[in-house]
Amino acid sequence: MAAEAYEFKSEAQQLLDLMIHSIYSNKEIFLRELVSNASDALDKLRFERLTDESLRTDAALKIRVWADAEARTLTVEDNGIGMSRDEVIQNLGTIAHSGTKQFASKLKAAQDSDNAERLIGQFGVGFYSSFMVADEVTVVTRKAGEEGATRWHSAGGGTFDIDTAEREGHGTTVTLHLRPVDEENGLVDFTAEWSLRGIIKKYNDFVTYPVELRTERTELERDDEGKPIEGAEPNTVVEWTVVNSQKAIWTRDPKDVSEEEYAEFYKHIAHDWEAPFETIALKAEGLFEYRALLFIPQRAPFDLFYRDQKYGLQLYVNKVLIEERNEDLVPDWLRFVKGVVDSPDLSLNVSREMLQQDRRVKAIRKKVVRKVLDTLETLLKDDREKYLKFWGQFGRVLKEGATDRDFQAKVEPLLFFQSSTQDELTTLGEYVERMKPGQDAIFYITGESLDAVKSSPHLEAFAAKGYEVLYLTDPIDEIMVGHVTEFGDFPLKSVGKGEVELGTDEEKKAAEEAREQKQAEHKDLLEKLGNLLADHVKEVRLSSRLTTSAVCLVGGEHDLSPGLEKMLRQANQATPDTKRILELNGDHPLMGKLKALYAADGDDPKLGDYAKLLYGQALIAEGAAPPEPAEFARLVAGLMV
Repeated sequence: MAAEAYEFKSEAQQLLDLMIHSIYSNKEIFLRELVSNASDALDKLRFERLTDESLRTDAALKIRVWADAEARTLTVEDNGIGMSRDEVIQNLGTIAHSGTKQFASKLKAAQDSDNAERLIGQFGVGFYSSFMVADEVTVVTRKAGEEGATRWHSAGGGTFDIDTAEREGHGTTVTLHLRPVDEENGLVDFTAEWSLRGIIKKYNDFVTYPVELRTERTELERDDEGKPIEGAEPNTVVEWTVVNSQKAIWTRDPKDVSEEEYAEFYKHIAHDWEAPFETIALKAEGLFEYRALLFIPQRAPFDLFYRDQKYGLQLYVNKVLIEERNEDLVPDWLRFVKGVVDSPDLSLNVSREMLQQDRRVKAIRKKVVRKVLDTLETLLKDDREKYLKFWGQFGRVLKEGATDRDFQAKVEPLLFFQSSTQDELTTLGEYVERMKPGQDAIFYITGESLDAVKSSPHLEAFAAKGYEVLYLTDPIDEIMVGHVTEFGDFPLKSVGKGEVELGTDEEKKAAEEAREQKQAEHKDLLEKLGNLLADHVKEVRLSSRLTTSAVCLVGGEHDLSPGLEKMLRQANQATPDTKRILELNGDHPLMGKLKALYAADGDDPKLGDYAKLLYGQALIAEGAAPPEPAEFARLVAGLMV
């Protein structure tokens, strides 16, 4: 039996319900869609006028919005291309049929892609968002160049009515019969002037055509002296006010925009009272087009390090706002950057509220990040003092970028650190320039505060040899050094981990031979102390990094630092039970006392007490508490007696 073909069937009412209740997350979006449709109609008329002189008039193209609070209606009107009766049936009678998309295809066929990309509509569903807020929708439209008008009406029940109508001039009037106010379900009073003004400013502020909002105010009749006339009836004054600014500042040549204009725009989108610290304009052309206007604020916001902080750039498609904060266009370590990205080529979902996964988004993100980093690099090179002001506000966040593999190489030269030999902050590149002959690593120390690392016994040998050590005291530093393992040809090495070998090859060899000799001399004592502290350390050995202090704790080359372990525990993450190495200063007088005590009686209980004191002393030196503070205090008191 031959296979038979059938068409899919759909229930119009169910499809419309899906459109109304599932596609859009925010009910105020309906006005954005209606104004965008009106803008498309005006664009189409402008295009048709290029080839049809009969459509040319002196009438200004515009969009008007007005509400009637008593009748609970809202109207959006344009004097654009309008629709014929057949176009009304085709465009408004078929859900997801897009006249704009069809028109754009015609434009592309005419090799006029610039005009095609200006059109906003893509899916032909935006009009039906009206039913989220309205019980009934009426459309009266007249095609440019035709005499008659058409009326379309629907109550959203899966059917619609078509009739002839009267309309003065071409264009389209959409009237919504609004549902009752229900703020819990997102239905605010869409007849209120403040509500309409706010929505238009938010989503359609940069539409090319003026969007006029009708406002009413009551005035009392006054005499020649300006005093109200007693008994006179108040007059209602109706005015049309242009709500949108129309000019998207990011589409203009930066040479034609003043700093004051950029500052005002920044204050508008960032809700800041200060001018921006830096302004960055970006334009890309090629396989796809986009523009970006980015700003670095003067000061870090109070919520810069809040876990739930919302960040991202404003996303526009053809100058219509799609997302207030798009996190895909900028990484979280540049969350302080404000601005807008506008592109006609991005793939949106059907509601135009979110981006589809698109390689273009990744390309824009990469370009935005590189542009910001290039700007910072130039600023550091040309105006170090100004860059340091930026660093004081956002340096800790920029360090997070050093953990981003895609941009690590560009971020690293922009990082600043405090140092054991410099009064001013220094970069990794400047550190390398000051390295001693034969030095084969960049040395650093991590800790909770500057005072703690400056007084650390781990620095003693480095200070004695004149080696510079970077102070890393920001919490992010503990994570950063796990990713930034080298800079240029030099590895980064913690002074609190592994063995220390300083000086020339001859000096290193001599120091190692001397340490091995002393290690052999104290072998039994060190093993005894290691056994006594077996619960806390994995080894006790003589140190090559101590010159004046008696003791310190060091980690293995690949062990987690104490600071990172603490951070992981605070984040409720599992951490390995890592034991560190206790190092003793072989030249300290204490070693002679311990050796004599051990020689007299290898099982003397005092050895256990002294081992605990040494371990506690090492912990205190790095800012930590002994494992049993009360016992440690008792042992210190006993030693004093």
